Formats: sequence, C-alpha cells, structure tokens
Amino acid sequence: MHAEDPKLFGKVAVVMGGTSAEREVSLNSGKAVLKALQQKDVNAFAFDTAQCPLNELNDLKVDRVFNALHGRGGEDGQLQGALELLNIPYTGSGVLGSALGMDKLRSKLCWQGANMATPAWRVLSKSDDMESCASELGFPLIIKPALEGSSIGMAKVTNLDELTKAWQQASQYNCDVIAEQWITGAEFTVAILAGEALPAIRLETPHDFYDYEAKYHSETTQYFCPCGLDQAKENQLKQLAIDAFEILGGRGWGRVDFMLDEQQTAYLLEINTVPGMTDHSLVPMAAKQAGIDFNALVWNILETSIASEAS
Repeated sequence: MHAEDPKLFGKVAVVMGGTSAEREVSLNSGKAVLKALQQKDVNAFAFDTAQCPLNELNDLKVDRVFNALHGRGGEDGQLQGALELLNIPYTGSGVLGSALGMDKLRSKLCWQGANMATPAWRVLSKSDDMESCASELGFPLIIKPALEGSSIGMAKVTNLDELTKAWQQASQYNCDVIAEQWITGAEFTVAILAGEALPAIRLETPHDFYDYEAKYHSETTQYFCPCGLDQAKENQLKQLAIDAFEILGGRGWGRVDFMLDEQQTAYLLEINTVPGMTDHSLVPMAAKQAGIDFNALVWNILETSIASEAS
C-alpha cells in the first residue's frame, strides 16, 4: 500500500540501539532513518530499547514501529514477538522470518531442503570436531557464529591451529558455530523491497573477506552498482534472492548475500532482515541506482508496516 499523507502513519517509534554486539551500528542506522522520516513530516521519535522497556510504546500511544534494531533482540524474532503481543505494526519480517534469517545454520538447512546452493558446512560443537571438519571440508574455511551479524566473530582459517582458535573465539558468542567451505569468487548482495529485487551490488575488499572493518571503517572497500554482470545473470541472481528470502519467511524488506564462484554458480550465504540504513549502507546504495533516494527509501520501508498491518 502506498501512503501519500505522512499522517497516515500516525506516531512512529524508530526502535534502535539495544544491547547486542551491533548496538553502535544500530544507533547510526536509527538516527539516519529518524532524520529521513522527520524530513518527510512523519511524526517519528527515537526509542532505544537499552533505555526504555518495550511496554512504554503503549504508554506513548505509538501507532507503528520502524525497526532499526540490528542483531539479537531486534533481528531475531524477539522484538517482533513483543510487538505482536502489543498489537503494534512494524516494518520488516515477522517472528518466524526474523528468527530463521538471523540464524545462519537454520537458514542453510532451509535452503538445503529447497535444493538451493549454499556452501558446504559443518557445525563445530567440541574440540574433537576440528580434525574431522578439516578432513571433510579442507582449507581454507570461514568460521561463523550462527547468531551474529555484521561479520562479528567471523574468521578465515587456513590450518588446524587457526581453526581451533577461531572456533574458541566464535564460541564466546553463545550460539552454534559453523565452519563453512571457502568459495573463491566475487561477493554480491541483492536488496529486497516490497517483494521486488533492487539492482545487485558487487563488493570488493583487500581484506580476506567482507569483515566488520571492511563494512564500517575501511576506505579500501569498493562497491559496484551496476554490478558488472550481464542482464540475464543479474536477473537470475535477483530472482534467487527473492526466492531465498521468501523461503525463510522474509517480508517487507531485507538483503540477501551471495558468493558467485569462478564457474558463475551462486551460493547463498545469509539474509539480513534489518540491514544497515545509513546513507552509505548497501540497501540505500541499491535503491539509489534504482532511482530511489534515501528519504523515499525510508518512506517506502515504512509503508510495508501498513501492508503488514492489513494482513
């Protein structure tokens, strides 16, 4: 549903901050979203869940929530479940889509069940798993805590000692740890907005992979949009993104990340149901290529909360 009048949205809480490892990124996204909404005359205000209990949203007579809360507590179904109980519409995926999307392991299991390509992996539960994992998958590998975003806790490893150390470090995040086959090739991301795929972006970094530093601090990370693929291949990637997002129960908006190997096979890595939303983040970059400026993008995302409310 398209909204022409900002009053249609009512009072909007931009939920941000929180207590996850992605707190600072969330605050940056939330502040950018809030500024955009206020510039569009939406009655919006900031709401940091680390400072205010969610039930205050009812006391404040909030009509809907723009969710800019990254990581655990905001992107994993917890916030979504609480808002459902409070009967407050919100942007983005629901409880199931958020929970599955945040969990890299369960995402891969769902895609595997749908015969969609994702890099081979092993769950690392105990020290005895290291040798069998190395024997089965070989090196290099990428180690990932299953429930963290922004590449937090991830590491590339090339031998057994590095694998053990990376597993020990990733285990500190109190979730499943997976070792994933290293895919040699180019990394792409496709943003989804209201069921449509935006132009694909190709990422390049001199780092071993697109890690936290490369995402938020490095001046050497490069983004290509147009992505350099021919139109047929990009369209294929965009459709795969839509399918992968919907299989996990994603709705409203989000982002799907891929590796494209040297044979041009696309491997699904993960989805992001609350992507970064600063003016230099990936979704705004793709939207700009599609002719949608940042303020219009934020407005369009907020419109998805009306569609969610209607359903």
